[in-house]
Amino acid sequence: MSDAWLDLLKDDPRPWLLEESNPTVRAATLVRLVGRAPDDPEVAAARAHAMRVDPIKGILDAMDPRGFWVKPGPGYAPKYSGTVWNLMFLEQLEADPGDPRIQAACRYVMSSTAVPTGGFGCSGSHIERLPPPSSVLHCLNGNLTRGLIRFGHLDDPRVQAAVDWAARAITGEEVTRWYAYTPGPGFACGINEGLPCAWGAVKEMRALAAIPSRRRTARVKRAIALGVEFLLSRDPAEADYPMGWGNTKPSGSWFKLGFPSGYVADVLQVLEVLAELGHGRDPRLEHSLAWLAGRQDARGRWANRYAYQGKTTVPIEAQGAPSKWVTLRACTVLRAAG
Repeated sequence: MSDAWLDLLKDDPRPWLLEESNPTVRAATLVRLVGRAPDDPEVAAARAHAMRVDPIKGILDAMDPRGFWVKPGPGYAPKYSGTVWNLMFLEQLEADPGDPRIQAACRYVMSSTAVPTGGFGCSGSHIERLPPPSSVLHCLNGNLTRGLIRFGHLDDPRVQAAVDWAARAITGEEVTRWYAYTPGPGFACGINEGLPCAWGAVKEMRALAAIPSRRRTARVKRAIALGVEFLLSRDPAEADYPMGWGNTKPSGSWFKLGFPSGYVADVLQVLEVLAELGHGRDPRLEHSLAWLAGRQDARGRWANRYAYQGKTTVPIEAQGAPSKWVTLRACTVLRAAG
């Protein structure tokens, strides 16, 4: 593995990322930045340790044995400690799919949010009934589909239906009815006045990127191609994607690199998913990569500017402090860019 990407850093953060005090980051760093295999004994030991300590332990300890958090139902509320948020955060923390509690949560989410027309719907109700088809949003569908795939449920019919819904909604193929939240193809979103939503695009691309390339259907491949071109149609560091309701300046949240990630996306997450899909070296990203490198401190570390502090089930990272997760994400992108 070439270490040329380290030339972009003011210092090597890997010793800090590999500290045993944060085993989730340690395991991911060993794989992403050191070159260890996912089944390497040291990686496996770190992943096992991560399941026994916070934040993963605290999140799972707070789960009802049936698989939900806070209250039954589709789990969108409360933000950001309800069921769907904890599942997506556990995926981002790379929790072990083999843990029975993870599988209980997956089963509950699929049974509580998968609408009959395909996709995972949004509802904060405590009533255990499926949300309506009109409640499927690109951002939530992408986040949940990604989590369920990473936790081993790609072959579940409800996940397959969510993947197909995403691909059809992106390409516009074989859609019999559009709804207010998804009024048309190409990431159109009612919350963005019917314009394409880049946050939703990032989340859906993360879901489709989680599908092994050999398992991607022709329609999924077409949807990925459209999503990649949409994300590359603007400079991610400018983030001037279509904005509804008279807005002329991008949301400031784009520029607050953070962890974990809910429905908001940041510049770094755009770069991450493009790299995951094999476009990390696209010349259109040159300015964005320079922008990213410019956000590091003198020790080669990035701060968490969007930590959801005080809002999650247990603390994950501190707002404004040097962040191991944001640093790992940034280094992964810079390494992929060569």
